[in-house]
Order: sequence, then structure tokens, then C-alpha cells
Amino acid sequence: MNNNGTSNAIGKKEYIFAVSVIGIFFFLFGFVTWLNGILIPFLRTACELTDFEAYFVTFAFYISYLVMALPSSFLLKKTGFKRGMSIGLWIMAVGALIFIPAAMTRTFSLFLLGLFVVGAGLALLQTASNPYITILGPPETAAKRISIVGIANKFAGAIAPIILAHVILKDSAVLEEKLAQVTDAVARAGILDELASRVIGPYMIMAISLVALGLLLMFVKLPEVDTDTEDPAVGDTNTSKTSVWQFPHLILGMIALFVYVGVEVIAGDTIIRYGQSINIPMESAKYYTSLTLFGMIIGYICGIIFIPKTFTQVTALKASAILGVVFSLGAIFTPAHISFTMPFVDIMTFQAIDMTLPVTVLFVALLGLANALVWPAMWPLSIIGLGKFTKTASALLVMAIAGGAILPLVYGQLAVSYSTQTAYWMCVPAYLIIAYYAFIGHKAGKK
Repeated sequence: MNNNGTSNAIGKKEYIFAVSVIGIFFFLFGFVTWLNGILIPFLRTACELTDFEAYFVTFAFYISYLVMALPSSFLLKKTGFKRGMSIGLWIMAVGALIFIPAAMTRTFSLFLLGLFVVGAGLALLQTASNPYITILGPPETAAKRISIVGIANKFAGAIAPIILAHVILKDSAVLEEKLAQVTDAVARAGILDELASRVIGPYMIMAISLVALGLLLMFVKLPEVDTDTEDPAVGDTNTSKTSVWQFPHLILGMIALFVYVGVEVIAGDTIIRYGQSINIPMESAKYYTSLTLFGMIIGYICGIIFIPKTFTQVTALKASAILGVVFSLGAIFTPAHISFTMPFVDIMTFQAIDMTLPVTVLFVALLGLANALVWPAMWPLSIIGLGKFTKTASALLVMAIAGGAILPLVYGQLAVSYSTQTAYWMCVPAYLIIAYYAFIGHKAGKK
């Protein structure tokens, strides 16, 4: 054991450096992932989609985790952590480049292919980095470490949609007026082609950056941790286990993570479109995803300060689930016309603006606060005590990220069939499932 309490013999400097490097990658995860909140209304207009069709953006992105998680696990066993991360970055670069022909032809299926490939690269990175950061130190402080890198993730997520919106949604109100007035099909197509072309520059820059980062990583020295073993006292309890499916707390954790990722994506990626649907101008609505991510950052800071000194990972998970139910009901039952104006600083222009914020939208944004500590608490609770099955279990948990593919589509269909506000009812049972895992499920099968 070292001074960090982990059986992997890592010095303090190596430990800090490793956490910092993983923090950079979590920043990258967040930046790429939360661009979807802007891409949904953007592609809805550019490709002339319905609300339901637009949420295939999240489906294509997150379903790649289901498809690629186990292959990623096998690949990492052959390549090792560092080389596998570089490969993941290069796969993401390929996905970003697919956006160029997609924009030039305004083909929605090509956009979806690009999103799937980007997600596939992220699946490889997530399969490597989540168990790495979990096992890098003692299990009881895993939620704190994940919270630290989570701040980097959500800060990137907060600024990413604002940056992209300034490029691809500039003059969006004027554009919507033009489209409403144009009846000629050729003229309309020309306006939409110009709109679609706006993503070419940002995604070209992204592809170049990803390739460069992958090359740089090859020269960075990271400490090796053994993800096939844990503390010997824990490992001895698994001598009779022959399959990863013999751990009920893992299986229930997969289910809870599936619905959690679904509601996390709904909170971040539907909120801009929700604002639009209740007649909030894009000048204000484009900042709403950032509000959700700032809520998550506040939650992560609480995790860093209070776990495990003031409360445990389990307590944090219980509180998160209860808050999720309360905020979901607030979003559903608060009348859409009740709103207020709040000051907000645009990070691109550093100018203060008056942002219109309906209270119902605020409750959706507050789901970010409720969501913040669910992943940091649930991941270690799900894989603790698995010993030699840890890598496979981590891949299965990454597969559960596919909840971000399925649940937003359900939201989209409910939004079409009923209303964008009524559709948030689906979040309530999801948080109740998380609550079950927090109070009961995480203890299943443990002596």
C-alpha cells in the first residue's frame, strides 16, 4: 500500500500528475459530449426535422457506447491504457471529419454517422479512464476523485455550447424569419445550406486538435495501475465467482446507470429546445445547457468538500435521487409563463446580458445539481469487490451509457405526442430507480 491507500504503488507526484492528465481528458469528454445540446436545435432547422427526429442526435452518439464498450475492453487489454487512449482520440478525429461532407451535402444520416464515430472514440476513452481514476486511490475517496475530474468535464460542457452557438447560431432569429417568409424551394435550400456549412470550421479544428492530442499522449508518462486486482482482502472473497453476472450489485448498478445517463442527457440536451418550445428566443435559450452544467459543477464541488468527511457516497446518492424527483415535479407543474430575468455573462464576448429564464426551465437546469454526484457515487459502488472482474464490469457499466441514446428518444416522442413539458414525467420513475439503488440495490449480494 502507498500513501494514497491504493495497492498500486504510486508516489504522490505521480498520483497528482495522473489525476491531472485524466482531468484533461474528462474536460475533452465534456466539451465534445455537451455540444449535442446545440446540435439538436441546429440540425432540427438545417435538416428540417421533427422534435423526435432531432433526438436521434443523442441516439447516434450514445448508442456507440453500447456497441463499443466490450470491444474497447478487449482492445485495452492488448494496447494498454496510454496507447488505447491515443487510439480513442484518433477515432474521435475521424468522426469530426465526417461532419465536413455531412455539412456540405446537408445529409442528416452522415451527421449521425459522424456522431456515432465520435461516440465510439469516447467509449474507448471512458472504458479506460473511469476504472483508472477509480482504482488510482482508496475506494472510499473514489467519489472525490471522480468529482475532481468531473468539474473539468462539466466546466467544458458549460462553455462548449456557448462557443459553438456563437459560430453556428449567430443571427438565428433573423434566419428563422427568412425561412418563415421564403416559399421558393431553391432559395430555402440555399439558406439551409449556408446554415449547415457553419459547422465545417469548428469540427475541422476539433479533428486537428484530437490528432495532435493523441500524438502528444504517446510521449506522456503515466503510472500503471493493475485494474485486475484490488485489495487482497477483497479479492479473496471472489475465489468462488466464475462470472461477472454473479454480482447483483453490479447488475442493478448497470440498470441504475442506464436510467441516470438518460435523465442526465435529457436535462442537458433538451433544455434549449424546451425553452424554444415555450417561446423563449434563442438569444436566451442558447445559454440553458450551460446552466445545467454549472449546477453539476456546484454538485461536484460539494462532493469534493464533503465526501467522505461529512457524508458518504451512499448518502450523496440518496440525496441526489430525492432531489431529482423534486426538481422533475417542479419542471412539470410550474406554469411555463412564470419567468424572471437574470444577469448572465457571455464567455465569448465577456458582456453581461439579461437572460429570460422561466421557472420551469430553472427546475430542469437544477437537475444538473441533482445529477452531479450520481455517477461519482454509483460507479465505485457498482464495481467495488469485483477483483479480477473489474475490467469487464467497467465495460458493462460503460455500455449502460446507452441510456443517453434511448431515454431522450422517448422524451422526444412524448414531446410530439403531448408537450415538451409533460414529457419530463419520464424523469420521475428514473430517479426512483436510482433511489432504490441508493437505499437497497447497492447492498445486493454483499455479505
